[in-house]
Amino acid sequence: MYSDQFDVYTGNANPELARKICRYLGTDIGRAEVFQFANENIFVRVLDNVREKDVFLVQSTCRPVNQSIMELLIMIDAFKRASAGRITAVIPYYAYGRSDKKDQPRVPISARLVADMITVAGADRVLTMDLHQGQIQGFFNIPVDELTAVHLLSNHFRKKQLEDLVVVTDLGFAKRARTFAELLDAPLAIIEKRRVGNLDRAEVMNVIGEVRGRRAIVVDDEIDTAGTLMEVVRALEREGVDEIYACATHGVLSDPALERIADSSLREVVLTDSIPIPQAKRASSIIQLSVAPLIGEAIRRIHRGESVGALFSSEVSFTQEMILWEDGLPTDGDDPQPGGDPTPGADPDGTGVPGALAAEPIDPAVASPDERG
Repeated sequence: MYSDQFDVYTGNANPELARKICRYLGTDIGRAEVFQFANENIFVRVLDNVREKDVFLVQSTCRPVNQSIMELLIMIDAFKRASAGRITAVIPYYAYGRSDKKDQPRVPISARLVADMITVAGADRVLTMDLHQGQIQGFFNIPVDELTAVHLLSNHFRKKQLEDLVVVTDLGFAKRARTFAELLDAPLAIIEKRRVGNLDRAEVMNVIGEVRGRRAIVVDDEIDTAGTLMEVVRALEREGVDEIYACATHGVLSDPALERIADSSLREVVLTDSIPIPQAKRASSIIQLSVAPLIGEAIRRIHRGESVGALFSSEVSFTQEMILWEDGLPTDGDDPQPGGDPTPGADPDGTGVPGALAAEPIDPAVASPDERG
């Protein structure tokens, strides 16, 4: 059985998210070397003693996708050979999720292949967020906890107090979009679309639902080239919608997504930091929310053997506390978290800045081990 201690480590895919997670948990990022040799071979060396510890490896499989996947697999193998008690692969964004079935002759099911590789490498469980399709959980022979950013995203729009809303989505995201719509007390409209070959392009066939004269929020699991999003925007404009917002959990933003968003009538595009957005790709219309407190709380609960699903059901007030973490808003009474940790988002010195976020971002290359948390 693994020890009472747990450690969080990160690869090179999204180290900033890992730092935020550790900041929420009040711990330091574990020390490990993860880099490429000149011949592009990846090398991993664990610098801490992890024997019998509960280890969480944070690595989104985002651009460069294949390098991120290999880093994760080699990290899992390194920690397994270092005798870690339990290894949880924390994968905020799961790549190859679209290849989840044989929809053409002689094609692979790549999402299953990636799941097999993670399992064979030695992961004991997976923590992820808003998979492209829920059945991907069944590709694993190990436990999978799937979080959702629906509550985080809906809260952003709830604070805007928009009236006459309608939530718009496609059939693939309809179940989670229904929850999104219920949280906003808004009706749901469905976009009927079809993909054109293997291109990153979709053709919108129909808008099912009443949207005329309403403000529309288009919600999906990811925005890649924004081709589908633009088709949806044009379809809504034809139906008489003139104020359109968009949100998604994962901002892949492959070219020419930024140009398409900038040239569109979208008022706002809201994404999470499950995938890092480079400074060159940031725009005034793109807003990024952090999923660090959600993932951090899930890590805490997995380690303690507590319910993760309760985050989205019975403990709504606790979910709201996590949502307010990055806003710097104190919760009622600023009570400490279970276990004695300060409440994330509390304002200990009355400056209006939460204690966990008062410091400037830290460069991991120059930070001391004590600063990395």
